[in-house]
Amino acid sequence: MTTQQTEQTPAGRAKTVLVTGASSGIGEAVAARLAAEGHRVVAGARRTDRLKALAERTADAAARSGGTLEPVRLDVTDRADVADFVSGARARHGGVDVFVANAGVMPLSRLDSLLVEEWDRMIDVNVRGLLHGIAAALPVFDAQRSGHFVTVASVGAHEVVPTSAVYSATKYAAWAITEGLRQESDPSVRVTTVSPGVVTSELAGTITDPGAAEAMRTYRAHAIAPDAIAAAVSYALSQPPEVDVNEIVVRPAHQR
Repeated sequence: MTTQQTEQTPAGRAKTVLVTGASSGIGEAVAARLAAEGHRVVAGARRTDRLKALAERTADAAARSGGTLEPVRLDVTDRADVADFVSGARARHGGVDVFVANAGVMPLSRLDSLLVEEWDRMIDVNVRGLLHGIAAALPVFDAQRSGHFVTVASVGAHEVVPTSAVYSATKYAAWAITEGLRQESDPSVRVTTVSPGVVTSELAGTITDPGAAEAMRTYRAHAIAPDAIAAAVSYALSQPPEVDVNEIVVRPAHQR
């Protein structure tokens, strides 16, 4: 264990945390909060300009706690890219403590709209991207005999509404894969699924189906800030090694 890895933060030992989809929304909030809490955050996404701006905005808060935020270009649909993301962080920091699989897309539509390319994109990012993260991080965790895998799923993993069939299917898959990982993993590897309700983000902006876009405007009338989800992730990470927070559902109070 390196000297870096034994530094202390308000939430306990400083950790090397990898976050996917960190250029906006929940991923951005998770990366910013954890860096401000003193962790070494490796923030991955395709939009490196957004990542660099995030690193600049959080630099002072991170420095006060001893944390860092390192921007790295990442495409979760590329298995080799994800493998390099993990192996590079491990080489630079002496290990990887946490992998937050947050990257996701949500172009909702009715099935009869036949937006097959959008279905494929959801499967590639929301499911294959998650599997690529597990394939890259799990061998590292097993070799270390420690680690924490966090999946950001959705309340869509627990319900289906018109226009959400494919999205809900991908998020149920994310929930099921992560639950399977929890059951199969050694107790030294902790596994958490966080399922957000309506959160302020760019996700709704990717909806091209006019009916789904209109329905989403009503659905998102009451939304909570992404930092509410970041706080849930922080809570799960801050627990002692023998405590595994398996699942957290976080909704706006108005969402029933």
